[in-house]
Amino acid sequence: MTEVIAAWQNNSLVPIEKLQVHKLGLKHPAVSVFVKQKDNILIQQRASIKYHSPELWANTVCTHPHWGENPEICANRRLSEELGIGKLDLQFRGELEYRAEVGNGLIEHEVVRIFVSDLSPDLDLYISPNSEEVKSVKWTSISEVKEEMKRYPQKFTEWFKIYMNQHSENIFHKVL
Repeated sequence: MTEVIAAWQNNSLVPIEKLQVHKLGLKHPAVSVFVKQKDNILIQQRASIKYHSPELWANTVCTHPHWGENPEICANRRLSEELGIGKLDLQFRGELEYRAEVGNGLIEHEVVRIFVSDLSPDLDLYISPNSEEVKSVKWTSISEVKEEMKRYPQKFTEWFKIYMNQHSENIFHKVL
């Protein structure tokens, strides 16, 4: 099934096939979610079969709303589809734009709506990764992931490096 997302053309959002958006490097809406408990965040290693950035570590969920889909609904849908996580209380943290080459001649040029779910430390979150989307998950501290990014940047997606190196203070402590 061809996935249709939105992209800007001539200052208007239009429906376009997702792979085509990335081949052309078109600016498009996206959603990123960070699930955290105190200073720890849940990160995922992308599945081997992903058409770009396979096996690289990323934030909890990063995705594109379907054409006409509400971003918060999209965020909860993908938490369920990728990680088996039920609906969470998501706080909208703001919006940011980035452009990055992600391999195989593909470009992500996203206007991203950022959501954070700050879980109670005593909550035991049930996680059941979908192997077609996610190879692995782990909890790590924000400082540990930043240090690992400095030492091994090739292990992380381009967008996750941008989030953590340029926007983490705003994502985790302020509104963008």
